Amino acid sequence: MARFTSFDGTQLAYREAGEGAPLVVLAGGPGRASVYLETLGGLDAHRRLIILDNRGTGESDEPADPFTYRRDMLVRDVEMLRRHLRLDVVDVLGHSAGAGIAMGYAADFPDRVGRLVLLTPALRSVGLSPEQSDWDTFLASRADRPWFAAATAALERNAAGDDSVENRVAASPLLYARWDERAQAHANAELGQWKYSVALGYNAEGAFVPGILRRAMEEFDHPVLVYACTVDPIAPVRRCAELAGLFPNASMYVHEGVGHYPWVEEPDQVAKQIATFLDG
Repeated sequence: MARFTSFDGTQLAYREAGEGAPLVVLAGGPGRASVYLETLGGLDAHRRLIILDNRGTGESDEPADPFTYRRDMLVRDVEMLRRHLRLDVVDVLGHSAGAGIAMGYAADFPDRVGRLVLLTPALRSVGLSPEQSDWDTFLASRADRPWFAAATAALERNAAGDDSVENRVAASPLLYARWDERAQAHANAELGQWKYSVALGYNAEGAFVPGILRRAMEEFDHPVLVYACTVDPIAPVRRCAELAGLFPNASMYVHEGVGHYPWVEEPDQVAKQIATFLDG
C-alpha cells in the first residue's frame, strides 16, 4: 500500500486498484479497515479506485491525538490525500459511515469534488437516522430467519453496552439479504478489521451538527448518487429518498433484494450502476 502524511503528521495508507479516472473511496464501520470494500463488485474495471484506510485502521497509523478520529476531522485526511495525488478535482464514494465523511468533504471542499456517490449511507450526520418504526418494520420482515433470535439478542447486548467486535459480528446477519457462505465470510472478516477506539472517536461529541451539514448539501450542486438497498436497516429506502431530496442535483438508485453490502451479494449490478453514474 502507498502512504502519505496527513495534516497532523499521521502516516495514512491507501491502496489502488484498476485504471482510468480516479475515484476516492471512503470506508465505513466506522473503524473498519477498508479491505472489506474489496473492489466494490469489480468497479476497478471501470475506474482507478483509491481506497483509503481511515486513520487508525488497516495499514494507517494511529494518530497522537484521538480527537482526530472524529468524523468531521477525517474530512481533512481526504483533502490531504487529494493534495498528495496532485488532483484538482476528485470523484468521491463513501460507504455507510464513510458517506458521512464524504458529505463532510463535499461541504468543506465543494470545488474539489466532481461526482459524489453515497453507497448505503449512514444518515446520522444529516439527522436522518432510521426511526424505531423503520427498525420494527425491518425486523418483522426478517423474523422467520433461523438466525434471527441470535442476531437480535446481539442487538440487545449492544444496547446494554456490549461494543465488542464479536457482538457486532453476531448481529451482522441482519445486514445481508442472504446469509450464505459468502456473506458469512465477509462478516467474520470484521473480527480482524474493526477497532472500537476508532469507532468511538468517529462518534465523539461534536462530530455531528446535522443542520449545518444539511444546509451545505442543499448548496452542493454537483451530481450525487444515493444508492439504497431494500434489505438494509442502516439506510432505509425512505430515509435515503429524504437524503436525495436535500441535494439540488441528486439521483437515487434502489437495489432490490440486497443488504448493506450489495457488492457482496450482487457485485455486477453494483459496479454497473455506479460506473454508469460516474460516466455521466
